[in-house]
Amino acid sequence: MSNLGRYTAIAARQSWKLAFRLTRLALIICLAIALGFTLYAVSALPTLQPWHSERLHEEFSALLHGNLDFNGYLQQEEKLFAEMHEKIAGWDTQNEAYEFSRFNPKSPANRLVDGAQYNRTFRLIPPKARGHALLMHGLTDSPYSMKAMAESLYARGMAVTVLRLPGHGTLPSMLTEMHARDWHAAVRIAARDIAARTPTGQPFYIGGYSTGGTLALQYTLDALEDTELRRPDRVLLVSPAIELTRIANLASIIDFFSIVPIPVLEKVRWQEVVAEYDPYKFNSFPVNASRQVNQATKALQRTLIKASESGRIAQMPPVIAWQSVVDSTVGAVGASDTLFAKLKGPEHRLIIFDVNRQQVLSSVQRPGARALIERISAAKHTYTLDVVSNTDPANTHISVVRLAPDGTQTLRETTLDWPHNLVSLGHVALPFPPNDPVYGFLPGSGHKGVPSIGSWLLRGESGATTISLGALTRLRSNPFWSLIDEDIGQLVAPDSGK
Repeated sequence: MSNLGRYTAIAARQSWKLAFRLTRLALIICLAIALGFTLYAVSALPTLQPWHSERLHEEFSALLHGNLDFNGYLQQEEKLFAEMHEKIAGWDTQNEAYEFSRFNPKSPANRLVDGAQYNRTFRLIPPKARGHALLMHGLTDSPYSMKAMAESLYARGMAVTVLRLPGHGTLPSMLTEMHARDWHAAVRIAARDIAARTPTGQPFYIGGYSTGGTLALQYTLDALEDTELRRPDRVLLVSPAIELTRIANLASIIDFFSIVPIPVLEKVRWQEVVAEYDPYKFNSFPVNASRQVNQATKALQRTLIKASESGRIAQMPPVIAWQSVVDSTVGAVGASDTLFAKLKGPEHRLIIFDVNRQQVLSSVQRPGARALIERISAAKHTYTLDVVSNTDPANTHISVVRLAPDGTQTLRETTLDWPHNLVSLGHVALPFPPNDPVYGFLPGSGHKGVPSIGSWLLRGESGATTISLGALTRLRSNPFWSLIDEDIGQLVAPDSGK
């Protein structure tokens, strides 16, 4: 063997050794992280309730039910809810956690929502539809989160379908087994049905909130390549999940030890175990939920890059997104830098809700939100940017500054003001009107004598309540919802020929 051959062989062996060591080190780190999370979950998380550990068997699965039509999907959903009610009927009604939970028909949570009918897929059909829309809710949510937008579209003559995504609306335990492929399959089934109902010449909208926005965008991008999919005429997004923080990648490994069939390790499936007092949103959060939305957003990012590189993204229908500049769930950068930076044309519009810029609040606000607004406002962009903010730092009055791709700037005054003591909007607030009976913050919001969850504001010592006091200060509804409603009216009118 020549000297060169010997050197090559030695280098190859050293490379293999290095690769083996790095792989072993990566495995050790992953196991250490998984073990650390397991110890935390077992020792720190509260006792699991039946709705955390028991499973339903009639949930839609892409592998088992992918050939269903939409009527079949609804029939499967009917079986699922019947199974849930039968299972709940066998639970211990003396359990304190059950007594005040969403699962007790006599609880305040259920009185607030008259049995929570909007945990299921629903449709709003006008006598003579001028178009059709498909809307999807977010992760851990229910179709109720799209109810206000659905009603806004319906009021303008649009027929609207709000889809319940698999894993949602029943028991939070179902989030431990759902898969992103089930969501995508359900969206295609619903879109196929709506496309068949939409005559040529009528608009077809698709939209979503948070993870629902991920799915709406993925479907639209897929439809640019697949001629069998009806291409939407508009995409409506609220707080869309475009990208997550890197720490979300840990969801792939931290629940590793949950595969061991020991009851106490069932806790390892959960990141948070919280009282289930919200009738339309799961409060407990499983690791699998993070894993699936992370997979969905990464797939969307890859599709966006592919569409951008091929030039096919130029065929995108108008995309309109409403986003709070402060968003602790998905952030605002994904919408501005990952999505809209790739869209070209004034028909694409990003509406950013700024923080309250009153001078008196400047000392307690983080500068990051201001910096993002200032950066995207100053930069040259190829889409229309609307910034909803204080007209002047000296007052609470709200105006909308529109920045067109050609540099033109216009100012629109509104009749709105920042409510007292409100410093920002946020991820969960945007899709709900301020007087929403479930999440409204305005005085008097609620139903049947039960105050809305969004109006709860308790003070006390940490540990005094089953609900985190910090959770009650997060805004649950949007004081500027009327701006979204006006936007929808301005979009639908020309599309429907009204």
